[in-house]
Amino acid sequence: MNDVETPVESGNNNFPAETASRAGAGFLAGMIFGVFLGAGLALFFAPDRGDRTRSRFRKRMRAFREDALETLDHAGKQTRKELSRRQRRIKAELERIRERAKERAREAREALE
Repeated sequence: MNDVETPVESGNNNFPAETASRAGAGFLAGMIFGVFLGAGLALFFAPDRGDRTRSRFRKRMRAFREDALETLDHAGKQTRKELSRRQRRIKAELERIRERAKERAREAREALE
């Protein structure tokens, strides 16, 4: 066989194929080691048993959900209130414009007569 290594292009650098595959394998091994190390440390430093932790987590999520729903309900009420207020203002302004237009039309008719 040929003892010449074929280069693998990576950006501007040329790495031999064997070196590139070793680097990938080393990275993968490091990731797997890190996952196991992290899981072990999590078990070691966990404040409670899993069922207690899950129970507390569920309670916190329920409270968070209730708070979020209350906040959304409050925001919806405020939005409806503001929309209603703006609708009243727009209707009043349109009525003023309509009255001014009628007044000007009457004045124009009188001026033509």
